[in-house]
Amino acid sequence: MKKDYRQLLKPEIINSISGLSLISRLVVDGHLSGHHHSRRLGSGMEFSQYRGYEVGDDLRLLDWKMLARSGRYYIKQSEVETHISVKFVIDASQSMQHEEQGLSKIDFARVMTASLAWLAHSQGDAVGLYALNNYKLRYLQPKVQKKHFNRLLQELINIETEGKWPANFKDIEKIHNRNHKELIFFITDLHEETEELSSVITKLKTSKNEVVVLHILGKNELDFNYEGALIFEDLESGVTMEIEAEKARTSYLKTMTKAIDLMKQHILNNAIHYQLINLNDPLEKPLQMLLKTRQKLI
Repeated sequence: MKKDYRQLLKPEIINSISGLSLISRLVVDGHLSGHHHSRRLGSGMEFSQYRGYEVGDDLRLLDWKMLARSGRYYIKQSEVETHISVKFVIDASQSMQHEEQGLSKIDFARVMTASLAWLAHSQGDAVGLYALNNYKLRYLQPKVQKKHFNRLLQELINIETEGKWPANFKDIEKIHNRNHKELIFFITDLHEETEELSSVITKLKTSKNEVVVLHILGKNELDFNYEGALIFEDLESGVTMEIEAEKARTSYLKTMTKAIDLMKQHILNNAIHYQLINLNDPLEKPLQMLLKTRQKLI
């Protein structure tokens, strides 16, 4: 995958429609370079182009007006309507403001969501967005139009991180549409007090959809690359803690590894896909996950 897009991962670029759009296209084009990639054509809802008639083609697709004008047989081709809605659920709690090397989790989530949405849009799928905390639910119903993708980018930029994840989220049906095939991406750092995040994730899964959890953590969170005496502050509660990094490292890493393993196993046990994403990672794995899980729904 091309890496030059990382030079654009700056808040002033990410938080503009043109900048976020450019990054998403660079990410997807880099991933798809060398791969055959085109929209499927068939007898879908929206007209795309003509092609010459071939033996075995459905005669109902013949354009008789073109035959009258040209004396030749032409078939109307159109983009196949896949009836797949790709939905992005973003954890907009305050912990997503955690920043490393000038890049916050929420800005990384914006870039990742925009890239996945552009890939899904290029496949002809509808894309929708849901971002929430205990103060606000922001949602954009899935649509396929190009102008809708730009609106999704604007909604991504408008996300405000504050507070916590809702302790009792009861609006799960605002996310689900049980009449259509759904691919749901849940993007979060999975910082929870009890089980407020993990319980919602398991409720998202149905027999007719695919759910993917993209677990965002920073390199420092994973490796604890700190030194000396430090004061840590919980971004959501404001609670502070003084520690000696060298003394705390072994215990921290053991606890973190166990927590990640338990969460991953819980998610997988509920037939949900899981991918740990480091803030320094390229976006190849999430894009591959979209193509892989999407294929299961077609």
